[in-house]
Amino acid sequence: MARHTGPKNKLSRREGTDLFNKGVKLRRMNVPPGVHGPNMRAKKMSDYGTQLREKQKIKRQYGILEKQFQRYYQMADRQPTSTGPALIMLLENRLDNILYRAGIAKTRNMARQIVVHGHVTVDGQKVDRPSYQVKDNQTIMLSEKFAQNPDVIAQLESDTEPAPWLQRQATNVKKTRNPQREEVSEDFNEQLVVEYYSR
Repeated sequence: MARHTGPKNKLSRREGTDLFNKGVKLRRMNVPPGVHGPNMRAKKMSDYGTQLREKQKIKRQYGILEKQFQRYYQMADRQPTSTGPALIMLLENRLDNILYRAGIAKTRNMARQIVVHGHVTVDGQKVDRPSYQVKDNQTIMLSEKFAQNPDVIAQLESDTEPAPWLQRQATNVKKTRNPQREEVSEDFNEQLVVEYYSR
């Protein structure tokens, strides 16, 4: 269950977008990371560079590392549907992402920590793998003790609406169907990822 442990602001500045919902805490967004960041001239990006940056952006947004992302791509490539939307669907069906989309966790990192620390059950079975693929009609529940966590209570009181493919009642979440590509709000161009791996 490896994850990136370095500075998150640096990753967001590299991709030019707030990857981790830091909002006003994110500083120097318009300055690329690195010692030469402020003095770097804008260079024309090659096709390869554009594809690489999009892959890195999606991978970092979902909080996974290279080898695992590659496996997701290979799984998506074997699907009968288009590879790009199938890849996004696999990422959206991750257990940590479901908690985030349901509005129980403020960020995917928070959702990941909730899962890893053993506060989540799926259909009554304890699951501590953030990458667990949630299937249709499965029910996710927080433990009674953790449901009283102040951060969870504050998040539920923030009136964050769950995604259209999820039903939430208090801290119980049911996945009713797979998400449609147009329902995923992030500005991804997954076709660039397909082109990157098809080289």
